[in-house]
Amino acid sequence: MGRAEVRKAQQQRGARRAPSGRAKGTKGTASGGKRTGIRRFFTWKKVLGTLLGLVLLGMAALIALYFYVEEPDPNKQALQQSNVYKYADGTIMASKGKVNREILPISKIPLDVQEAFIAIENKSFRKDSGVDFKGLARGLWNTASGRGKAGGSTITQQYVKNYYLTQDQTASRKLKELVISLKVDQRMKKPEILAGYLNTSYFGRGAYGIQAAAQAYYGVDAEKLTLEQGAYLATLVQAPSQYDWSTASGETKKRIKIRYDATLVNMVDMGKLDEAKRKEMKLAEPMPPQPPMGMDGQKGYLVQAAEAELASQGVEKKLIDAGGWTFTLNIDPKKQEALEKAVQEELESKLERENTKGRPQDQSVQAGATSVDPKTGHIVAMYGGTSLKDHWSSNALRKDYQPGSTFKPVVLASALETGATTQDGKPITPNALYDGTSKRPVVGSKIPFAPQNQEDRNFGDPMMTVQEATNYSVNSVYAQMIVDVRPAVVKKTALALGMKDRDGWPEDKPAMALGTMSANTVEMAGVYATLDNHGKKVTPTIIKKAEHKDREVEPAQPIGAQAISRRTADTVTKVLTGVVNDDGGSGNKVRSSAYEAAGKTGTTENNFSGWFTGYTPELVTVVAIFGEEPGTAKQVTLTGAAGLGRLGGSSFPASIWKAYTLAALKGVDTGKFQLTEAEMGAVQAPSRTASPTPTASQSSSAPATSSAPPQSQSPTPTPTPTRTGASPTATPTPTPTSTKTGGPKPPDPPLVPEN
Repeated sequence: MGRAEVRKAQQQRGARRAPSGRAKGTKGTASGGKRTGIRRFFTWKKVLGTLLGLVLLGMAALIALYFYVEEPDPNKQALQQSNVYKYADGTIMASKGKVNREILPISKIPLDVQEAFIAIENKSFRKDSGVDFKGLARGLWNTASGRGKAGGSTITQQYVKNYYLTQDQTASRKLKELVISLKVDQRMKKPEILAGYLNTSYFGRGAYGIQAAAQAYYGVDAEKLTLEQGAYLATLVQAPSQYDWSTASGETKKRIKIRYDATLVNMVDMGKLDEAKRKEMKLAEPMPPQPPMGMDGQKGYLVQAAEAELASQGVEKKLIDAGGWTFTLNIDPKKQEALEKAVQEELESKLERENTKGRPQDQSVQAGATSVDPKTGHIVAMYGGTSLKDHWSSNALRKDYQPGSTFKPVVLASALETGATTQDGKPITPNALYDGTSKRPVVGSKIPFAPQNQEDRNFGDPMMTVQEATNYSVNSVYAQMIVDVRPAVVKKTALALGMKDRDGWPEDKPAMALGTMSANTVEMAGVYATLDNHGKKVTPTIIKKAEHKDREVEPAQPIGAQAISRRTADTVTKVLTGVVNDDGGSGNKVRSSAYEAAGKTGTTENNFSGWFTGYTPELVTVVAIFGEEPGTAKQVTLTGAAGLGRLGGSSFPASIWKAYTLAALKGVDTGKFQLTEAEMGAVQAPSRTASPTPTASQSSSAPATSSAPPQSQSPTPTPTPTRTGASPTATPTPTPTSTKTGGPKPPDPPLVPEN
């Protein structure tokens, strides 16, 4: 039908209309010109009026909703974060938590990356009121008509959906989203809203928020994202499961590329990107998906150590478990790798853990180690066990085993620090003389004690210097020395050096000299690091920095005040170099031309554990092995493990220590100990006025003194030992002290082996 015909038809309809008052009306009208039938109800005026009324009613309802709907509390998942653990060099070590998310302030997200998200998601973001009404209408119609998910959401709306609401695609949820978005836009600044959106969005690969996404797709922190990388993540966020480049099909990659290019074109339109630069840019392909950064290997043990350190500073576990922490540890990844390799090659490769019938003792071997920089107090490497799935608690932190004779240097340090003397009044120095006879009853103690030396050997003829007694770890000498110093005084020194006063610490027993209290590798590393640091207190710390958006934690200060004098610390260190350098020394296995070392072995009663604690000027490392019955906490002997006999500190612990130290110090210009204040004391001659071995009743008497005045201390070079090994004798020889005789001999104590 043409335009003329249309006009003619309209004129004819007008001519047929009856004039007012005609009896006969046209179709649809009655006489008098009134409309009849359904047309009575649908005039243009009525339709327009109804529509206007509906609009007004909708506006009124919207206003009512605005005042009625309150901003709800954030949903729990939106607040959940993981704790992120980093090595000392800033690389990510592990992530722990139910939701892989680390919330960042907007200042840590590059500006051009922010603009990429705005360009593709909501170009009008910085100007709108939080809602795109046209897009909203389109989205509601799509939802109501069953044509798919609602679209047209602004960045503010997406933030509201992620932070306050759910992902349900319903009209009621969409209305709430609308109202809350308007309120949020009024209350919050645009940068805050954008940060909330970027921190709550899901990016695939289990990554919530842009920081987790940056790590998952490019292995970097969000603040180091390039524009190309950020533009890909902005492209990805629309459909994370589909738009992962590593798993996308060829056709999907084309769609990814189209959306990626659209992001950059929009940035040019917004004036946020130069056109010439855009033409040069290429999509930054992400790396392939990586396994979750879990608690495998040593990571779980390092996390345990970090959380234990926080707890010791008063941070409650529930605050840690709430997430949102970024911990930077003092762990050096290269040294950590070296320690793990040393344990594997020197111990684990020699065990047959699966051979439960032929080598059942191998199942009981557990290893733990802690390595510390004595100048900073930083724990640079730690070994807690084979893995958390095999052994839940860290062997480096366990406190249920004794340190054995690695405690003996504490006894010597206490003697030197307090100016203690022997039973005949002579000063205790490295050159002081003691009787090395095995099972020799101590003199001057109310508690009888006659410890057995390793393999029940007698050392000396019978006299030997403290230096020699330390080299060969002679129990009888140190049992007498702690009586001379007094156990309570030695305990005070031990606590000053960093050991812990736990239940079961022997208060006044001479057996304390043999390390019968409990300790862990971190404590013993602190004691020896303090010696290495010339007596200045070292408290090993694993946390370098602990960051959280809601709270701050000051890292522990690892270097403290002077715990013992430099003279004492340097003297003990000089003595401990003899343990390594003497051909008969218990620690000679770790000797090397690559470094200067000092150290001490330790083996506990029944061979339940073996320790080696050694140090160079650059590094202090404690290595221990423990006998633990599989599946229980019962202590069992290590003897027989790896098809060998007794396993003391000079066995696997010393081998691990040497392999690790050589690797850790490779390429380092190692130095020499600066022991300028060490005092070895005057060389003493054995007393020939000694009485026979005292009895039990005599051991309870007051200590006898010599009529001769004590010799003054003067610095002299370390003497070359006159004996390079044990001098076995058939029967005990007289002691160098002057005591009364009489009374029965006390019974032999339990075997306390030492190497």
